[in-house]
Amino acid sequence: MSGLVRHPILLHGFSGSSASWTEQVIDGLAGSTAPPVLVDLPGHGPLQSSLAEVGVTLETTLSRISVSGVWPTDLLGYSMGGRIALHFAAKHPAQVRNLVLESSSPGLATEAERSARRVTDEALALQIEEKGIEYFVDYWEALPLFASQRGLDDSLLDRQRALRLQNDVQGLATALRALGTGSLPSLWGRLPEIDARTLLLAGGLDQKFIDVARSMEALMPNATLVVVPGVGHAVHLEHPEAWLDAVTSFLAGV
Repeated sequence: MSGLVRHPILLHGFSGSSASWTEQVIDGLAGSTAPPVLVDLPGHGPLQSSLAEVGVTLETTLSRISVSGVWPTDLLGYSMGGRIALHFAAKHPAQVRNLVLESSSPGLATEAERSARRVTDEALALQIEEKGIEYFVDYWEALPLFASQRGLDDSLLDRQRALRLQNDVQGLATALRALGTGSLPSLWGRLPEIDARTLLLAGGLDQKFIDVARSMEALMPNATLVVVPGVGHAVHLEHPEAWLDAVTSFLAGV
């Protein structure tokens, strides 16, 4: 990385990894902006540093992102990665040139909601530890949130499954406890402060996150919502052409 080139940074979702972004997405971004930087969130990916030694907190996660790129640049996040990207933009507003949040939220608004979510996240973390990665991946892929993916090409689904199975049991459980929706503070009250140009992406079949994105758009000074028809939570996976069209046009300022 040198000169004035600013490589966009991509943050994957829970149980994914930097390898979860497909070649079509990576090549599409490289052709329109610059080759993206793919970051493994703590607890994710086959090559794990010792979580027991470094620990996982929001601060250490934001530090990992900070050292991954040349700033200011564009920051893109999917699901959990989008929520963390929003925290990065709130802490480092001058660093984020453009923000893309796919199927993401600012967290849960009340402490009661966060407390209840921590209970369910802890139960899932224990199941991951006790029953293993294959059990978790079976459970995760069967969630209604991902039902729209079942019609995708088998080779694509097999690749995503294989990548999930490469994750470490303790790593995922630790990430869920430290970076889950119940653990991170709510950013709803800070959305009016986040004035980076922001693209909010949601799938037309993912009504929960359409509603969240509409509420975010109303509060953020420079946010635009794009809903991609006929797809669910993982827009970049289910309709990469539409994802690239929306994202590259946005990053180009169109």
